Amino acid sequence: MVELKYGTGKIKIAIPANAKVSILEPLKAPVLASVKAALEEALHAPLGSLALEAIIARRRPRSVAIAVPDETRPAPLGALLPPLLDRLEAKLERPLAETATLFIGGGLHPPADAAAIERILPAGIARGCRIVAHDARTAAMHDFGTTRRGTPVRINAGYAGADLKLVIGQVDPHQFVGFTGGAKGVVIGCAAPETIEKNHSLMSQPDAQVGRLVGNPVREDLTEAGEMVGIDLALNYVLDADKDVVHLAAGSPASVLASCAEVCAKVYGVAIAEKFDIVLASCGGHPKDICLYQAQKGLNLASQALKPGGRILLLAASPQGVGDDIYFDYVSQFASPEEVIRDFKSSGFRMGAHKAYLFGRTLVDFDVAVFSDLDPGILGKCHLRAADPAAVLDEWVASSEGTPKVAIIPNANTTYFYERKVESVGMENLDPLTRDRR
Repeated sequence: MVELKYGTGKIKIAIPANAKVSILEPLKAPVLASVKAALEEALHAPLGSLALEAIIARRRPRSVAIAVPDETRPAPLGALLPPLLDRLEAKLERPLAETATLFIGGGLHPPADAAAIERILPAGIARGCRIVAHDARTAAMHDFGTTRRGTPVRINAGYAGADLKLVIGQVDPHQFVGFTGGAKGVVIGCAAPETIEKNHSLMSQPDAQVGRLVGNPVREDLTEAGEMVGIDLALNYVLDADKDVVHLAAGSPASVLASCAEVCAKVYGVAIAEKFDIVLASCGGHPKDICLYQAQKGLNLASQALKPGGRILLLAASPQGVGDDIYFDYVSQFASPEEVIRDFKSSGFRMGAHKAYLFGRTLVDFDVAVFSDLDPGILGKCHLRAADPAAVLDEWVASSEGTPKVAIIPNANTTYFYERKVESVGMENLDPLTRDRR
């Protein structure tokens, strides 16, 4: 019997006795004793940047913009924002509430409504600051030009026009960006659709891999765009599987990303000696499985631990449904994942549709079943098979030859895998951010 996160709770699943079971989980890293103390230390000695107070003294800003994540990303804003706002208020020439605006950066996600805003930024945290839920499709945008890879950098005009620009975000493994964090909370979170679409279209290039910063075209394009926007200070953190902070850094977006990604790779990068016949994967609970659109990341990363033709059961509660109408309308047109892939490749990159393509790449290579609160008919339109966990595991194990190797992945949206080479000595000394895991 194994207990795994599912939505805001947990479920217990019986594992057939005649299976060889391994649990693939993140490293247990020490939790910060005090997030506030760590933040104060990080702001006192920022990486690759002047201290916040020095920037304010030099810039004398009359407007401050702070980008924060939407609720699809866990963020300890209750611990981070108050001390950050205190430091700002102590140095600003005008009252904080008249100077600072908090931008909830959801990218192409539906903009946070009043209820979501209250969950993300309760009144006691926001301290009277203006709150803007970024709407990529209707917000006025400022044009910063084009990156070397051709991405038009168009950012929410309210954020772009501020005298002082900050971003708060999590550094997490990402299936093609390498790691989240750095400038991403602005360049994607507060961007125009064409910015997001062009950047994400780079995902099909060979080096657009989870766990890779150096040489990753999507990540490097994001970093360049962030430099064009002129983000003054990033505050990034790494969470463990229980959403506790294990690392925190402040400074220039690129320097902060490098610091946090090094820790994140050690926590969530898992070496495996061989791949598995069957994988049972939980996205990691809320908010990682808030909708099917987000849960795809867990399916993709978990499949990397599977043998060719292997089987994967994904646990994804999805209380907010499919999560993206463009994705659902697109995938519903086709009878099979193969058709999706053919059409996507011939028609060109489109946001939303890209998620159907990413699902499809896994579905054509593996046998996939999903346990979810979603209606089985809806899952079927997404080419996904709804299944009872115990029943489908019994079925798969019974039909396997010999003793199948089963991997249990409790945090599939963030755990990624690379093969341990038995003949290699000192593998742990290789740079986890550039090691080829293909």
